[in-house]
Amino acid sequence: MKQKNKLTEYWDSKRNKISTDIGKWIGGQEVYIRNHPLFAELFMQYSYMQIQVLNVTGKLISKELATWLENNFMCMSYPDARIWCNQIGALAGMNATSPSAAITAGVLAADSRAYGGSLTTKLAMAFIQQAVNKIAMGQPVEQLIAEAPIKHGKPAIVGYVRPVDKKDERILPHQRMTENLGFKKGPHLRLSEQLSTFLEAEYGSGINIGGYTAAFLSDQGFTPEEGYQIKALCVASGVAACFSDNVNHKKHEFLPKRCEDIRYTGPQIRSL
Repeated sequence: MKQKNKLTEYWDSKRNKISTDIGKWIGGQEVYIRNHPLFAELFMQYSYMQIQVLNVTGKLISKELATWLENNFMCMSYPDARIWCNQIGALAGMNATSPSAAITAGVLAADSRAYGGSLTTKLAMAFIQQAVNKIAMGQPVEQLIAEAPIKHGKPAIVGYVRPVDKKDERILPHQRMTENLGFKKGPHLRLSEQLSTFLEAEYGSGINIGGYTAAFLSDQGFTPEEGYQIKALCVASGVAACFSDNVNHKKHEFLPKRCEDIRYTGPQIRSL
C-alpha cells in the first residue's frame, strides 16, 4: 500500500474530485441549486433574478427585492453609444465580432473603480458599511468626509460623484420604488442621505445611483463582495443594444475620424 505523503496529503484528498455545496446537475432527472431542486421547486415559481442571487449568495430573496434589483439593472444599462462600455459594443458590432465577445468586452470595460456599477458597488458598499460602524462609535459625519481623499477639490467618495451631470435622474425613481415595494430605510440609507446633504451643501456634489444602491443593498444584508457578484453583468443590456445597432453598418462607419482629428504630441519625425 502506498504511504501517504504528509506534504501533499491535503491536495491528494482533492485530486480528481470536485467538492461543492453550491449545486449539482443529475442528468435526466433534476438540478439542485443550493439544495433547492430547480424543476420541483424553483421553476415557474421564482424569477431569474431570484435564482441569480441564490446562485451567488445562497439567499432565496423575496419577489419584492428581486423586482427592485431587476429595475435597478434597467437603469444601469442605457442604450447610448456615448457611454464607455457601449462604445466597445458598437465598435465590436461594426467589426462583425460575435455578440458574446462584444458583450464580454463591454462588461470588462465597465469593471472599473470609477464607473460601471459592478466594482463600484463593492467599493461603495464597503465605504457605507464602514461609515455606519464609525458613526455608531461616535464619529461625526464631517469627520467621515474629512478622511476621504480629495480629487479636483472635492472628497473622492465612491457613490457620491458623477462625471457628467451632478443630478442623477435615477435617484428619485429608486426612492419611490423602495417605498412602493415596502422597504424601510435602514441605517445605511439614512446615513447615505446625511452624507449626500452635507456634500451637496459644501461641495455641490450629492449621492449618485451607485451610492444609493450600495446603501440599499447593505440594508438588505448583502456583503460588498456579494454586491459585486450580483451586479457583475449590469451593463450587458446596453452593450448588446449598441452592438445590435451597428452590426449591419458599414465597416468604419461608427465614429470615423480624419487624420487632423488626432493631435499628435509624441517625438517629432526624424530624418535618417
